[in-house]
Amino acid sequence: MRTPVAPVAPGRGPRRGRAGTSVAVAVGGLTLSAVLLVQTVLSAAAPVRPPSDGDRGAERGPGAARAAPAAERETCADGSDPAESLRPSAEAGPAVRRIQRAGRLVVGVDQNSYLWGYRDPSTGGITGFDIDLVKAVAEDLLGDDPEIVYKTIPTDQRIPAVRRREVDMVVRTMSITCERRRQVAFSTAYFEAGQQILVPKSSPVTGFDGTLRGKRLCTAAGSTAQTLLEEDDGGALPVYVGNQLDCLVLLQLGEVDAVMTDSALAAGQAAQDPSVHLVGEPLTVEPYGIAMHLEDEDLVRRVNKVLEDYRRGGGDSPWMASYERWLADKMETAEPAPPAPAYRDR
Repeated sequence: MRTPVAPVAPGRGPRRGRAGTSVAVAVGGLTLSAVLLVQTVLSAAAPVRPPSDGDRGAERGPGAARAAPAAERETCADGSDPAESLRPSAEAGPAVRRIQRAGRLVVGVDQNSYLWGYRDPSTGGITGFDIDLVKAVAEDLLGDDPEIVYKTIPTDQRIPAVRRREVDMVVRTMSITCERRRQVAFSTAYFEAGQQILVPKSSPVTGFDGTLRGKRLCTAAGSTAQTLLEEDDGGALPVYVGNQLDCLVLLQLGEVDAVMTDSALAAGQAAQDPSVHLVGEPLTVEPYGIAMHLEDEDLVRRVNKVLEDYRRGGGDSPWMASYERWLADKMETAEPAPPAPAYRDR
């Protein structure tokens, strides 16, 4: 399979440092080396921290325990589920024909989310759970041995890359939300996760609660975690960076105290560094979807047809084979299964 890699220039998001792309990725459950960590940090501008104001947590009352909110699935203003998509179809409309004429699929991915989309230093290729799905879509559109161009993009450039048509789609642990659905089209959900807190095992932090008050809490700019923290930071001091792996680096260097990220991504980070772990309960229920241009309805339907086939077969499905390969030993899920698809056109 031909897989050239063409990076996209990172943009600048709100209250954050310049998005640096971290290419140092640990494998086999090993901790990132100190040398690679320092190189990763120095390759990007320092993260931007909001002023401490002498500790904003004090404004909410000293030492008061704050209970974490129960995990909730988002509902849009019209009462719909944001993960509802268009019914599947194998028809080739304008967007599908455009990709087939080009003879290649251009996909926005991550290259530093271990287990999901990361560059394997032993091969130089990008691999992971998301990448298995990319290959399934590409083979359906283009046949055997399809040409795939992976464009590595930071979290806050996923939507701009789709809207500017720099990519045909984004497959990058992207949560489907009501706000995002107004800007890009999504497939049906292929995974579900939730925002959770990652800390060193020696940390006194027990979750998104009073133990985070006054602590430096890192997350990626443009993520759903940033949206949550802008609504209520719980007395924590948010730190925004270009990619979630940058947060793990800063945590290891002692530059931040905790990380807020999807539980699925955090499982990969904990696999990279066994000295960290997840604490507390997930704060949200977030479905992952494949993002495409709003005008490309035929491509959305075609991708949903691929996902129908990808889920089919229960324990023998391609979805389960990918889960067993990448996530089974890292995720605490009693009975893993893909989310049931939801469709808005009856």
